[in-house]
Amino acid sequence: MAISRRLLLLICMVCTKVLNVKTRPIDFVCDVRARRNMNNVKDLEVAMASCSGSEQLPSPVPVPCVFIHKAIWENKSLQQKHAEVRWALEVLLNSVNQVWIQSPQGSCQSSLLEGLEHGVKNHLHIVNGLGIQGDTGDSRPACFSQETQSVSQILRLYGRLLQGKLECLSRDLCNCATVQTPHTEHL
Repeated sequence: MAISRRLLLLICMVCTKVLNVKTRPIDFVCDVRARRNMNNVKDLEVAMASCSGSEQLPSPVPVPCVFIHKAIWENKSLQQKHAEVRWALEVLLNSVNQVWIQSPQGSCQSSLLEGLEHGVKNHLHIVNGLGIQGDTGDSRPACFSQETQSVSQILRLYGRLLQGKLECLSRDLCNCATVQTPHTEHL
């Protein structure tokens, strides 16, 4: 039973890796299928369901606000949107690292948090690699961050961040890339 749980977690961690590390971030942003494959949090949720006793974290951690108000979002500059997504991913990464250190190493919860950390790092790497000019990095969302001790709540918020703000940023960037380079061939 323990071996099958660890195997499932290993599979989930592999699934959160970037499939083609040579892909430029803007290529990833405009490839909806690749983005949706990477933005799938279901594998981690399934792994968590098989980890009995891994729901509660040892201490509360801050989690980013992932709520998106369409009208406010549309009025933000690309730099502000980029900074807000990056900030949310950084908050999430710091929180996951904080509780991962406190979790008993080798435990199911520790393996789950490690998989989550890999996924967040990959998304942060892509967002940082977008090369948005003029991003000051100080854009925070209008809503407030909160704290939680629930792993499932962290996974839900991570999924909402990917399907909400990151997806909207990706669409905006893809539209900009299409507008700026209308004669570019897609390989």
